[in-house]
Amino acid sequence: MRITESINKLIFCCLLFYACAHAESGKILVPMDSGQSNHLRAYGLTYACLKQGDTAKWLLNYRGGSFLLPNQQSLAEMALKWGITCQIVDSAAEALIYKEISDNNMESIHLEKSPKIAVYTPESAKPWDDAVTLALDYAQIPYTKIYDQDIIAGRLSEFDWLHLHHEDFTSQYSKFYTAFRNAEWYQESVFQATKLAHDLGFQSVADEKKAVAGKIAGFVDQGGLLFAMCYSTETLDIALAADGIDIVPPEIDGTPVTQDFNSKLDYTKTLAFEGFTVNPDPQTGYISDIDYNHANTPERIMARPFSLFDFSAKFDPIPCLLTQCHERVIKGFFGLTTSYTTPRVKKGTTILGKVDDNCVKYIYGKFGKGSFTFYAGHDPEDYSHAVYDKFTDLSQHPDSPGYRLILNNVLFPAAEKKKLKT
Repeated sequence: MRITESINKLIFCCLLFYACAHAESGKILVPMDSGQSNHLRAYGLTYACLKQGDTAKWLLNYRGGSFLLPNQQSLAEMALKWGITCQIVDSAAEALIYKEISDNNMESIHLEKSPKIAVYTPESAKPWDDAVTLALDYAQIPYTKIYDQDIIAGRLSEFDWLHLHHEDFTSQYSKFYTAFRNAEWYQESVFQATKLAHDLGFQSVADEKKAVAGKIAGFVDQGGLLFAMCYSTETLDIALAADGIDIVPPEIDGTPVTQDFNSKLDYTKTLAFEGFTVNPDPQTGYISDIDYNHANTPERIMARPFSLFDFSAKFDPIPCLLTQCHERVIKGFFGLTTSYTTPRVKKGTTILGKVDDNCVKYIYGKFGKGSFTFYAGHDPEDYSHAVYDKFTDLSQHPDSPGYRLILNNVLFPAAEKKKLKT
């Protein structure tokens, strides 16, 4: 069966290539419903279209959020190479598509530029550290790695989009102290973080990380787009709220925590969460009650599937864009932060995907002139990823609905802002 499917796919792709090479007009339709053979690389194809100076259309809610690209031979060759399902539509067929979009809960969004992408990651990061890096590499979407020294130097202004993963902005080293404090990699990470903080002119890692968190919040406030996953979503807001407060236990930094620190947290500085309490105990693995999977018990509870909301493509284009997928229920997966406690989510923040009324997984909100999207969990195709585990091979998951949510965010800044009403 697999051999037959591969032969049929090859024949189809060859016919597509021939049609693109000989057609005088028309467009390349990249369907994103269950008929697509490689959803993830379809995003890379669309990005490549923008990168070469062309524009494209994102057809929200049409066949799973399809893309409409110009009929370029270079794109046809790329689709053939990557095994992406495409078809040529002439002007009459294109008109029918737009008619269907006009008559239904669908919308056509103009994609006008390839965004400049930054991934916040230290040079020592391993492949399993970041699902977004895996997604970008697999889709062959270019990005620039930056870290604290770059942010302190003001380089965020060079980018449209910034990604954070499981960085601990509270400087507690992901609360690995109890389990891994004697491990060589843990001791090396503490040494490198301390050295970097001192090199940048800060007295402590905590002061340096809070400064970086403030710069990131400033980037969003000035119009930047932030996409964060896993621990960074929780610890970024904690660091912002704890500005001027010591919440790091003495076992880690040698100094006592501020007395009654939870009563002194400033939630007006945070992006997504409010009313939370911080847990500095190094003997427990959770850092606050933001994470629903730790809020009621120190032990992790099951990571359950979550459902994507259906949004109006015409009246709520941004949340609709961010939830484009060929499946509406996404399997659950763990992270250092696995999910969010609903009462801890700030009013005005849009819930994109939830487990139930008390537990959400995927949220979006505006902050100043920019916006943020937080996606809890570490890796959509690895239920419970642990230190030293092998990283996910996305060639085995080319149609991952959980990874599609990541790549929706990558193309978000390419969308025409006027149409999105941002």
